[in-house]
Amino acid sequence: MAARRPHPHRDRPRPATPAGTLRIIGGRLRGRPIAYLGDPRTRPMKQRVREAIFNLLGPRVRGAHVVDLFAGTGAVSWEAISRGATSATLLEQHFPTARLLEQNARELGVLELIEVISGDTFFWARQGDTNEIVLPRDRPWIVFCCPPYELYVSQRSALMDLVQRLADLAPAQSVIVVEADSRFDV
Repeated sequence: MAARRPHPHRDRPRPATPAGTLRIIGGRLRGRPIAYLGDPRTRPMKQRVREAIFNLLGPRVRGAHVVDLFAGTGAVSWEAISRGATSATLLEQHFPTARLLEQNARELGVLELIEVISGDTFFWARQGDTNEIVLPRDRPWIVFCCPPYELYVSQRSALMDLVQRLADLAPAQSVIVVEADSRFDV
């Protein structure tokens, strides 16, 4: 009986990705790990979805400022920075997750490019009514709105107000990306 010859792609060893770790899929940081806590409140965006989003955004990412409204793992921010975004503001309510975002930025060597705001995204946006939301005005924004899907039901009005407020404030050529499940009727 002849021995089976290894298939060049199917039998290639794959790098181990421990539980609680994602990988950046494109740009200069491609393949670098992103740690996350695995908390059920943090739903990592699927790799296929991230890839599709960044294929659609294409070169618009270069030079932009990222606003990651419900940052969670920060995966979309790290992807954007990896692909040429110059800075990012990540908002995350869960304090341990916010600390992990800063740790990931440090390990990726991009800490100086990000600001993590620990707190409620809706509160942050309301604060902007009296103290203008502090985001760069000299370049386009790419705003990612990927909240827990349940918020599209329980906080629909607040979410719509938040997206509208950022759309009104955003510099020319900005883009707002909203991820939702079927309960959100565009």
